[in-house]
Amino acid sequence: MGDQAAAYRFARNLPARSIGGTKVTDPQHVHLSYGFPATDLLPVEELHAAAAEALKWDRADALHYSGAKGPARVRDWVLARSRKFGIHAGAENFIPTFGAIQGIDLTARILLNPGDEAWVEAPTFFNGLQAFRAAGAVIKSIPVDEQGLQVELLEAALKQAAERKEPIPKLLYCMPNYHNPTGVSLSLERRRKIAELAVAYNFLVLEDDAYAELNISGETLPAIYSFAPEQVIYVSTFSKTLGPGLRLGWAIAAPEVITHMATLSLGSQLNPFTQEVVGELLQHYGFDEQVTKLTERYRAQRDTMIQALRREFAEHIAVQAPDGGFFVWVTFDEQVDVRQFAPAALAKGVSFVAGNAFFADGEGSHHLRLCFSFCSKEQIERGIKALAEAYFEALQGQAAQQAVPELQA
Repeated sequence: MGDQAAAYRFARNLPARSIGGTKVTDPQHVHLSYGFPATDLLPVEELHAAAAEALKWDRADALHYSGAKGPARVRDWVLARSRKFGIHAGAENFIPTFGAIQGIDLTARILLNPGDEAWVEAPTFFNGLQAFRAAGAVIKSIPVDEQGLQVELLEAALKQAAERKEPIPKLLYCMPNYHNPTGVSLSLERRRKIAELAVAYNFLVLEDDAYAELNISGETLPAIYSFAPEQVIYVSTFSKTLGPGLRLGWAIAAPEVITHMATLSLGSQLNPFTQEVVGELLQHYGFDEQVTKLTERYRAQRDTMIQALRREFAEHIAVQAPDGGFFVWVTFDEQVDVRQFAPAALAKGVSFVAGNAFFADGEGSHHLRLCFSFCSKEQIERGIKALAEAYFEALQGQAAQQAVPELQA
C-alpha cells in the first residue's frame, strides 16, 4: 500500500477535469472558454484526399509500426519551415510528439526530479503547470508584462539564488509568441537575454511556440532557440493550423535530449498513420494560404472581441489586443473575483476561464481568459454582452448587500 501511495503522491494535486471545457451542449451557447481553431477553416477535404493517397501508394506500409514515407516527410517539412523562426536543426534534433503537450510532458519527465525547480511565467499555460507538478517540481513564477516575461526579474532571481547558494532552475518554461493566456509576445531583446541567462546559469529553456504561425501583426521574431540551441527545447504543433485532433507536434533540441525523449517513448514511432496523412498533405497543400485564411479570420474576430469588451465594460476592465494566437486577457480591479459571476454567465449562455487557473499559487481571480478563434463574430458579440450583464448584475448585488447594514443602522 505504501508503494501505491508513493505512486500517486503527485496526482492528488492535479485537477480532475479539463480546464476550459464545459458540458454545455446547447448549440446557442458561446464557448469563449474553448482554445480551439475555427472549425470551418480546418482542411477536412484535403486531409481526406491525403489519407486516400497515402493508402493508395504506400498501402499496408502506411499502417505498420514505423509507417512509410510520412514520418520523414513531416520531419523534413518541419525542419525546413522552422528556418522561418531562425531555427537551423537536423534530423538528430527532431522528434514528433503527441501535440506540443507531449513535448512539455517529456521535457518534465527527463529533466525534473522531485524537489527540482521549474520556473514559469505568471500567468502561464495550465497544462504546463500540471506537467511540472506531476514531476514533483517546485514551481517558481516570474511575472509577465506587455512585452512578455519580465527578464530583469528573472535575472535578479537567478543572481540571488546563486549568491545564496539556492537551487537554480532545471528549466524555464516560456511562451514567446501570443502567450497563453495573456496574448503578449516576448520582445526581441528579452528573447536574446533569456538565452544569455540560460547559458550563464546553465539551465534549459522550454520554449512553447504552439501559436507561432498565427501571426496577425505580420512581424516574425526569431525563436529563443536561435540564440542558444544547446540550452533550449523548442516545441510546437499542427494543432492550431491543421487541426487539434491530429495530435501531431514536435520537439527540437540537442541530440542528447532527443535521445532521452525517444527512450521515454519506448522506441515506438508516434502516430505513423497520422504522419503518413499529414506528410502527404504537406507535399501538395498550400500551407501559407491556410495560415493566411486563419490569420485574416482571427484578426476580424479579435477586433470584434476587443471592441465589444471596451463598449460593454468601459473603464471596468483593462484589455490589450494581441498580435496573434487565440486569446484575449481581461483584467478587472483586484477586488473583483470573476468566479463569482461565472455561474450567472454560464446561465446566460457564455463561458470563460477564470484567471486563477493560470497561476501556480492559485491567485489571479480578477483576470479571465477569452478565446476569439473558435466563435463567429456574431457569437462573440452576443457572448460579451451576456458576460457584461452577468458582471454588472453581480456588481449591483454586491452594492445592495453593502447597503443593508447601513439601512439597519
